[in-house]
Amino acid sequence: MGLDLGSQVVKAVEITLEGPEPVVTGFARVEIPPGGDRVQALAEVFKQGKFRSKQVVTSVSGQNVVVRYVNMPKMSENELRQAIRMEADRYVPFELAETTLDCQPLKRKTQKTGDEGAPANGDTMSVLLVACRTQTLEEQIQQVNSQGLSTVAIDVDAFALANAWELCGLPEEELEEAKTEKTEERAIALIDIGATRTSINVLCGGETCFSREIGIGGHDMTQAVARRLGVELFEAEAIKRNPQGQEVEVNRAIQPVLEDLTSEISLSLDYVEHHEGLRVEELLLSGGGVLVQGAQSYIEQATARTTRSWNPLEGLRIAVDRVDVEELEAWAPSLVVAVGLASRVRSS
Repeated sequence: MGLDLGSQVVKAVEITLEGPEPVVTGFARVEIPPGGDRVQALAEVFKQGKFRSKQVVTSVSGQNVVVRYVNMPKMSENELRQAIRMEADRYVPFELAETTLDCQPLKRKTQKTGDEGAPANGDTMSVLLVACRTQTLEEQIQQVNSQGLSTVAIDVDAFALANAWELCGLPEEELEEAKTEKTEERAIALIDIGATRTSINVLCGGETCFSREIGIGGHDMTQAVARRLGVELFEAEAIKRNPQGQEVEVNRAIQPVLEDLTSEISLSLDYVEHHEGLRVEELLLSGGGVLVQGAQSYIEQATARTTRSWNPLEGLRIAVDRVDVEELEAWAPSLVVAVGLASRVRSS
């Protein structure tokens, strides 16, 4: 079960392997009311979903998580795990004694010298370093275990995006073009616009080469609509999703938010292109923020890149006897993180 513990909505997707085929066998989402308790929403999710699995994968994001791409001397994975803690204090702003670390060597070579680590050359390798405050992890595990469930793993939101994309099936021609392009590698950016933050994960040849969180999301758009129309937040949220004749006012309200968001997205894409020597040609949008009318077209025009929303359920079979397919499809763009987390069923 993939469990996305959002700031405003708790979402869960259950995926079951039937032979080699992944099948969606459960789904539930519960909105957290203003001043509400996430644990209560969590309990309601499991009550509604009637999930069969007791194994849960969840994720973390925000200020208590640090992701860095660093260059290190070539070494075995065992040696890397011993060495990374010695290097971590250069990149992690937390007390290491209160921090949980993980790392992963990457196959792709960094094309240019970055701001972090040693210059890229034949004697170095690119390493993904992730650190999270241990207290944050323990609190999340406690919330899940309080429902009688078992936490199998805790991921990072941005990497769950890539797992969902891989589950959908990255077109082989895109992978081959990224690998064979001689002068400039091609990449795609997965961008998930959540309630309070936007996650970016840039993939080249199917492997992450850049990730970042931006502190702007759908809730900022809701607040802008509430201010402009003089309504309560819950009313603004409903109007934002379904303007019903107020499209002009809604678009004017959210435009400054979209301007700030696309500015940060463009800065991120320019950075990764400069430091990695590649071209980000396509943006794949997901998250509840994509459901806002006009958001996708605005981002496409402002970034001057091909932009489209994507459905993490594409290509997946759905157990129609256990899942409300209509509701599942309606919320599909906001389920990318949950689907990516649940995709770990293939390696469990």
